[in-house]
Amino acid sequence: MDHALAVVGPTETAKTLTREAGELAAGVDAQLTLLHVTDEDEYDEQREQLQQVTRGDSTYSVGQAVEGARAYASDIGREVLEGVGIEYEAVGSVGDRAEVVLREARERGCDHVFITGKQRSPTGKALFGDDTQRIILDAERPVTVVTE
Repeated sequence: MDHALAVVGPTETAKTLTREAGELAAGVDAQLTLLHVTDEDEYDEQREQLQQVTRGDSTYSVGQAVEGARAYASDIGREVLEGVGIEYEAVGSVGDRAEVVLREARERGCDHVFITGKQRSPTGKALFGDDTQRIILDAERPVTVVTE
């Protein structure tokens, strides 16, 4: 492994997986990218909440959401990778989670992806779709998944 991509999130499972990805990357002297994706629904909700609080006097741009997601990935990295001895790049994005993860892994030349997923039955995946399943099926590299 030369470059790993860890998709970060707020749950303890996601934090544990991020730490393990960092330890593995450090152990083989690989690069590590931490990615946080704000999906479009989250972005719309945050924008609407800000407009309600400020009575429309403030805006929340996509650029601000991307920077917020990057800062979040950086904060998670500081929290969970302390003492691991690895440098990482923190990246944020807004969009469809599966598409963003696949694009970032491809563009950065990552050869391993670490991601958490929700436990769903095969019927639930068929009916509602599943980002993690899409990533596993469409990634042209190994994907480590831990379900929450």
